[in-house]
Amino acid sequence: MTFRPSRLVAPALALLALSATASSALAAGQCGGDLRQFLAGVKQEAVASGLSAQAADAALANAQIDRKVLSMDRGQGVFKQDFLTFSQRSISGYRMKNGIANIQKYASVFDRAEKEYGVPAAVITAFWALETDFGAVQGDFNTINALVTLAHDCRRPELFRPQLIAAIHMVQNGDLDPASTTGAWAGEIGQVQMLPEDIVKWGRDGDGDGHVKLKTSSPDAILTAAAFIQHLGWQPGQPWLQEVSVPSNIDFSLSGLGRERPVSDWAAMGVTPRNGSLSQNLKAALVLPQGRKGPAFLAYPNFSIYLEWNQSFVYTTSAAYFATRLAGAPVYDKGNPDPGLNDPQMKQLQTKLQALGHDVGKIDGILGGGTRVATQAVQKQLGMPADGWPTQELLNKL
Repeated sequence: MTFRPSRLVAPALALLALSATASSALAAGQCGGDLRQFLAGVKQEAVASGLSAQAADAALANAQIDRKVLSMDRGQGVFKQDFLTFSQRSISGYRMKNGIANIQKYASVFDRAEKEYGVPAAVITAFWALETDFGAVQGDFNTINALVTLAHDCRRPELFRPQLIAAIHMVQNGDLDPASTTGAWAGEIGQVQMLPEDIVKWGRDGDGDGHVKLKTSSPDAILTAAAFIQHLGWQPGQPWLQEVSVPSNIDFSLSGLGRERPVSDWAAMGVTPRNGSLSQNLKAALVLPQGRKGPAFLAYPNFSIYLEWNQSFVYTTSAAYFATRLAGAPVYDKGNPDPGLNDPQMKQLQTKLQALGHDVGKIDGILGGGTRVATQAVQKQLGMPADGWPTQELLNKL
């Protein structure tokens, strides 16, 4: 996977790995201009934060702007696949087989991860698979050049300059080689695609060599992911997602993220698990990725950690479902959902919803949270089942 907005935008998650000072806050606003002067300012900031001048020189000596990074940043593809399409493509037989094999291969490391951080092997392994196919596809952008490019560019320097300082920290620790370390175009590194600040703060040495090498060491990647997921708020021993069956006469306007209620309430409405038993002592949201006729899940509090990892609802639901599969859950009942809208139709719907006063964000053809909420509200007003899944029928009625 590539640039994950939540991993860079949320200040509590990605912008606090090194202690912030007034001078560094001012420096973080600097961008553009002569590259050598820019790099000199970065070195000054790195030294002021406690890093060595030697590490800064080693990291920045041969740094250069990568135009391909700028092209990727400006041309980010939008995520428009629906849940069934994405989950069926991404959760392949290969990934299931290799996921189980890796859980067995690194059993002692996963045991340590769960004992120390409370995060199950299946949760870490699902991210490991979806991010890089267990390390096979980690990205080929020079990490220092990518971060220099994005920090120098004036679109979001406040997000990327701290990542560049953290990368210098990694150079000082011997965990990043400026010449050979590569990763995603947005600076993410290693088998679980972590940002430099996250690595500096949450990196764990899983193989005992005294370094955190997420590119080459699977034990390091496993323990670091566990520490990071714990930091995001993971609750040990609790579920994250569970497939359920939902009666056709339920009030579907109660469904959706942000509408959590006691699981005992869902049970009283006739919601039943397809596997195992409901965690009645918790709250959960009823999630219908493709409406009332498609798969249905209860999203427990731990599901929010997936949304911290990646803001895409389809990606996070797929990752959480994949983890349940690795933990032994059966394949979901895909049902027979009503056909969704194509890109022009979705944009037309968003335009109509916006005209009605609903906040759908950008008219981009993406079924994001704002569009789902607006769709649900309009469905309820029109007397339709308010499941948040936009269809041609809804578009016609508008």
